[in-house]
Amino acid sequence: MPKFNLMSYIMPPEDKMFFTLFQNSAEICKETAIIYDEIMKNGFSPEKKEKLLKYKKKGSIAIRLTLKQLNKSFITPLEREDIQYIAVTLNKINKKIIKACLNLEVYRLTKYTEEMKEQALTLVRAAEMLGEIIKNLKKVSNVELMTELNIEMKKLETYGDEVHRRAMFDLFSGKYEALEVIKLRDIYKEIENALDACFHVSDTVLNVALKQS
Repeated sequence: MPKFNLMSYIMPPEDKMFFTLFQNSAEICKETAIIYDEIMKNGFSPEKKEKLLKYKKKGSIAIRLTLKQLNKSFITPLEREDIQYIAVTLNKINKKIIKACLNLEVYRLTKYTEEMKEQALTLVRAAEMLGEIIKNLKKVSNVELMTELNIEMKKLETYGDEVHRRAMFDLFSGKYEALEVIKLRDIYKEIENALDACFHVSDTVLNVALKQS
């Protein structure tokens, strides 16, 4: 009679679905960041809007799948609170980027400041780096690399803060109409929040890896 292995029954599968879902969500964030950067360079278009709505839907599906998997998993590869936080925050990053992009159309903004363009480039780099950090989460031996990536992410966040402060200084210089100040401030804030969230996820992922090592 074959021996029944209880642990093999209750443990999650080898491929660890949560890691795959995290990577998918990080990739979605990267794609929407790239679209925002493209808008800064070439302007908003119906094609870009269609892509954004597609990625918004993909992001919603990703978070639903992650939470559904979390709810039905008896044992998880990471702490449940960490899984939920990473998944929810990745979705927030995606939503903030998309909201900023769509508000460009709503606010009828067609001229973009240098600070908006700098924010866009910084966001793309942060999203790419976030993907690298998450990709290495499964490999406990890569904690040193993840630490280095997290340090670089912190540098990006700090640079993003500097760009945001410069943008605010320019915005309240008196050369903009009141309505335009409101519009631009909202766009700046959404992207700044997305950048901050990238670092928070990066920091959480590193802390998770350190606990697992």
